[in-house]
Amino acid sequence: MHDVLDDRELLGDEWVQSQEEGRDVLAFADRVRATRSAGTPTECAALMDALAAAPLRADWPYQEPTALADIVAVIGDAPPPTPLSAISDLEDRVLAAWLGRCVGCNLGKPVEGWTRDEIRTYLRAGQAYPLTDYIPKLDPLPEGYRVWSAELIPWGGGYTVLNGSWPDTTRGNITYMARDDDTDYTIVGLHILEHFGFDFTTQHIAETWLQRFPFLSIYTAERAAYRNLIHNVTIPQTALVRNPYREWIGAQIRADAFGYVNAGDPRAAALMAYRDAALSHVKNGIYGEMWAAALIAAAFAAPDARTALELARTQIPPHSRLAEALGDTLRWHDEGLDWEAARDALEERYYGRYSFVHTIQNSAVVAMALLWGAGDFTRTIAYAVQGGWDTDCNGATAGSIFGALHGTASLPAHWTEPLHDTIRSALVGFDPSRISDLAERTVRLTRKRFEAKQA
Repeated sequence: MHDVLDDRELLGDEWVQSQEEGRDVLAFADRVRATRSAGTPTECAALMDALAAAPLRADWPYQEPTALADIVAVIGDAPPPTPLSAISDLEDRVLAAWLGRCVGCNLGKPVEGWTRDEIRTYLRAGQAYPLTDYIPKLDPLPEGYRVWSAELIPWGGGYTVLNGSWPDTTRGNITYMARDDDTDYTIVGLHILEHFGFDFTTQHIAETWLQRFPFLSIYTAERAAYRNLIHNVTIPQTALVRNPYREWIGAQIRADAFGYVNAGDPRAAALMAYRDAALSHVKNGIYGEMWAAALIAAAFAAPDARTALELARTQIPPHSRLAEALGDTLRWHDEGLDWEAARDALEERYYGRYSFVHTIQNSAVVAMALLWGAGDFTRTIAYAVQGGWDTDCNGATAGSIFGALHGTASLPAHWTEPLHDTIRSALVGFDPSRISDLAERTVRLTRKRFEAKQA
């Protein structure tokens, strides 16, 4: 599924992506069907290029630039940064952000890709809805649910499949933060900042991926960009060539380290995140990482989640699909909808419109979790996961932001203690790592970053 080495599969995904980003491609429909059925790799690649280069529809209402200068031109002046001296308990809040990310990711891993209804049905069968602890491994499983096995892939064999990570991520079985790309990217962001400095380039990101990531440990847009690098495709074409996943959530989950080191400075965080995202993403894929980095940076200085969310939204193009989705979420909260009703509204707007790992609707799930979580960690990460779709990504991002906003005292021990301060990683040289050590190294960089900006 979404095999970046299968040209016919990529062509089908490009057909979907080109329509999602507003391209006028309906005239290609018959060619796409015929080429997917019997086309050669060369024919598939040529048709993918034609789809990706098609003009936008005349009635397309969005303005979604990819070049940094064009993005900066539409988002306007940067908000004034908060001095690091005005941020209380920096060390504690950075540690809380790392822990929150790990907890939220771990919570969402067993049910990754499930719909909201599938999650709710499963949890109710175990008297665990709404979530107040890690997801249980039910025995027996409810009817229609199965544990992952190779025989159920790619389509699940008609069953809802418990992720293969469940022996390490379900209640009573957790002894560390299980390996996940959501946390690998936070570690690699820290590594890049330590080794290349704050002026790192997108090329540095590329070199680090090739040196540190096994190819099969990264997915969709990242794997496509990795393949392009191996074939000597140059940046920024790495984000475009045979990459129909260029607006999916992969860049957004890479934002955290850039938010941490720019605590209190959302614009600086967003600009740093851009350099990372541009390797593999365009448009809303890039905006997702800019938004998440800005939101994390804002959380260190904001009085509440709502303030941080409003500030972060100003760091992405205002007439983009992502800005629209985030604006809808804020409006639903203002209108007094409860979380279930707001999530219903999101479902009605986006069901079937995007992949379950697309940036746009998953960002809205994170925003909902923070707003309706109302300063309670358990409720926040529960909403992020119960919302469905990309549950581990959403739990991780919501947990990270919450930690930066509130500190470790707001993280109940029954969430953090099972991790035993340990994180597993697919990155060469980082398995295992101590969460507290990663947080300490992050704080050193954050202080160094502030001193560099003051010089």
